[in-house]
Amino acid sequence: MPYEGSIYRPPSEANSLILQVTVGCSYNKCTFCSMYKDKSFRMKSKEEIFEDIDTYTNDFYTKAFLADGDAMLLKTDLLIEIIRRIRSKMPNIKRIGIYAHANNLKTKSVEELKLLQCEGLNIVYVGVESGSYKILNKINKGITSSEMGKQLVKVTESGIKLSIMIISGLGGKELTHEHAIESAKLLNKVKPKFLSFLTLMLEDGTQFYNDVKNNKIQLLNPEEILLETKLMIENLDLKNTIFRVNHASNYLSLEGVLNKDKKRILEEIDIAVRDKDYIPEYFRRL
Repeated sequence: MPYEGSIYRPPSEANSLILQVTVGCSYNKCTFCSMYKDKSFRMKSKEEIFEDIDTYTNDFYTKAFLADGDAMLLKTDLLIEIIRRIRSKMPNIKRIGIYAHANNLKTKSVEELKLLQCEGLNIVYVGVESGSYKILNKINKGITSSEMGKQLVKVTESGIKLSIMIISGLGGKELTHEHAIESAKLLNKVKPKFLSFLTLMLEDGTQFYNDVKNNKIQLLNPEEILLETKLMIENLDLKNTIFRVNHASNYLSLEGVLNKDKKRILEEIDIAVRDKDYIPEYFRRL
């Protein structure tokens, strides 16, 4: 399949058929991110998308993922046509996922999301990054934490599984406590089905990178990252949220179900901090 530029997908979509239904990111202004800087945003035509789907009419794939970062911007009717085309051409597909910027969810009502769920859209991945208004403003996320929460609740209400990504260390030393507490508050409100933590990695050429180099932001060391993670988890009140810290950027791998496994996870963090048992810097990758 011909892809335009670099392709990104969540770790859990490693074995999925990746369909690029949009190219790039329509917003593309977050100060920490360089993922889609190599291409200009555009929505693919229905003809292009269907041609890609028809290229892969086989029984190998059981999951499909709609990329790039703004696939949720497509009109609901077109998304339904895409889902139906996938399922008709590849009946073995059991799950379809999609990335969404929280602002893109404004284009969909709860009723539209329910329609998509009924057609077979199973999971929506949202890079929340932080629940802190201050941090979201500093990284130029383009949405407030209050509005973020409002849009995420719509996904939960629709029956589509919500997967949220938080970036550890994003507030630097100055806002680490706020990052942990405010993110926990937002997560408690929206109650995602899946929750994952990535750890901040500097990307050359971004404004965030320049701010660190100019001493405007002080990064957390591995111990401080884990203490921030611990504080956030301590303040989470979730039920049956599948929790993963298994991205290549992380200093420690963690997994479990919150709140059921909270005590064990906190103990694992304490042991890692005590023993200074962190994944070495040279093993961390995006």
